[in-house]
Amino acid sequence: MIFDLPLRSSQGREDFFVAPANALALATLDTPALWPQRRMLLIGPEGAGKSHLAAIWAEEHRAPLARAADLTDDLAETLARAGAAVIEDADRAAGQPQAEEALFHLHNLMQAEGGELLITAATPPRDWRLTLPDLASRMQATAQVTIAPPDDALLAAVLVKLFADRQLTVAPALIPWLVTRMDRSLAQARRLVAALDARALAQGRAITRPLAAEVLDSLA
Repeated sequence: MIFDLPLRSSQGREDFFVAPANALALATLDTPALWPQRRMLLIGPEGAGKSHLAAIWAEEHRAPLARAADLTDDLAETLARAGAAVIEDADRAAGQPQAEEALFHLHNLMQAEGGELLITAATPPRDWRLTLPDLASRMQATAQVTIAPPDDALLAAVLVKLFADRQLTVAPALIPWLVTRMDRSLAQARRLVAALDARALAQGRAITRPLAAEVLDSLA
């Protein structure tokens, strides 16, 4: 019997693999005292590690975390009272008047009270199509740090972590074999491991190169 159980990904600092692609982002988040106006925008594609870095920062700074699309003025005031906050997926608030107004309200509250604000997004603010001019101006003026595309070492480390999160054991040689054949994105790494897990369970097979080749073909 196969159960679709929720997957808990380890999100501690010790679980974050530092590589050239993300080293600058990590170093920037470790020095919030240097952020202009105590705000920082963390940019990176899906699966790049933004949520992991945000979770590390939130835990270490005792900062509540919320998604931009869920923001209201009341929630913004609650977050501001904490003195530090994380807002994820700010680009997804674009076109939602309540969320845009609340994010602008949160900016103002944090600036007035000297709080620290970390915001994540997949793309720069110029690409969000914000409808609130004041918010667009604030976001474009916010300091930014970007997670670069992953290199081989980072892809390999992420694959190892993803397999470990699912309690899957694979041959060490399979990791570099996958790295040279998969699309070079961390989002693809997540999809690949999930697909390997699902097919191995469904067919009662071990995760080997033949199975991996079948899954790579299906994803392509």
